[in-house]
Amino acid sequence: MIATLHRLADSLESRMEDYWTCYRQGQRLEDEEDYNGAIACYEAALLARPNDYWASYRKGSTLAASGQYREALETFDRVLEIRPDDYWTIYSYGCILLEELNWFEAALDRFEKALELRPRDYWASYRKGDALRHLQRYEAAIAAYDRALERDRDDYWCWYRSGDAFRYLHRYEEALFRYDKALEIDPQARWASYKKAESLRHLGRYAEAVASYEKAIELDDRDPFAWYNQACCYALLGCLQEAVQSLQWAISIDGDTYQSLARDDKDFDSIRDEPVFAAIVGTGGW
Repeated sequence: MIATLHRLADSLESRMEDYWTCYRQGQRLEDEEDYNGAIACYEAALLARPNDYWASYRKGSTLAASGQYREALETFDRVLEIRPDDYWTIYSYGCILLEELNWFEAALDRFEKALELRPRDYWASYRKGDALRHLQRYEAAIAAYDRALERDRDDYWCWYRSGDAFRYLHRYEEALFRYDKALEIDPQARWASYKKAESLRHLGRYAEAVASYEKAIELDDRDPFAWYNQACCYALLGCLQEAVQSLQWAISIDGDTYQSLARDDKDFDSIRDEPVFAAIVGTGGW
């Protein structure tokens, strides 16, 4: 197939309609997730029109979809030679740097360039927030998320990730507000329930934290973190039976880790001398 396409490309100079045959075939194969075939088609089209924006951009996107990230960036570099101010190429470039290569400073630079082109764009603002959050520049990340929320007040991820940024700053009331907004949009979001519980725990609102951990556990009862931290809150409330039960569940999932943590965790000081607690952390319970 590839050899046939290359032979076809040799004649494209005089038969430009064949360019579109290659390009459209590439689109079809891309939609079918035959990425190697699609890339070959776009390359065949580019033999006839080396400076074609669309075939270059689609080749870069397909390389990214197939996991060939560095090759995708090289192709996007070529696209930007053709169209230096192309928003989608700059944005897609940034997404690869952010999500696939963890090159956060370079990603931030791309999203800022994208926002120069589209200052009110939701997606570039959101991704800029993500890059800043990974760089631990939390105040700036919150500002970027808030800018995105000006465009879409109903976006779960902006509320959730801005909650994370506030939590990293130990601003738990503001984090709690963000997680609650996220849960209004998606009540079944386990991680938002879990992190809401974490914020409540840090605020000393242990009974509310227990309820939020319970919601997270309903959504995934194999999460030892939720069971363990719920046990801590129960212990801080003086609820021995409930603390022991939640701790037993955590230990049943990962005994070595959670027995060891519980032995030295000050949250359990109020029940540490209880025989049932000593038995659990000493023998593995059950």
